[in-house]
Amino acid sequence: MAYVTLAGAILSEILATTSMKYSHGFSRLWPSLGTAVGYVVAFALLAQTLKSMSVGTAYAIWSGAGTAVIAAIGMVFLGESTSALKVLGVLLVIAGVVVLNLDGAH
Repeated sequence: MAYVTLAGAILSEILATTSMKYSHGFSRLWPSLGTAVGYVVAFALLAQTLKSMSVGTAYAIWSGAGTAVIAAIGMVFLGESTSALKVLGVLLVIAGVVVLNLDGAH
């Protein structure tokens, strides 16, 4: 169940960050509200996850997955530049999360 809750936290964080892009510096109401609600939900779900998962494991997955997905969204949907070096960076983030989790989620 901890991984389901963590997945919800990751999804909420991704939606909040994407909404922040569209808020234009918090000058647009609905994307700004989406950002605020998304981050509140993300942190609430992350806090629930920490009841049964170590903080290092949970945060590594949460931040790594969020970073990788947001970078991909930027490159694929938001017209941000894509390069072999940028893709390598995202792959290294994912590899880092995997290595940190080799010991298991205790």
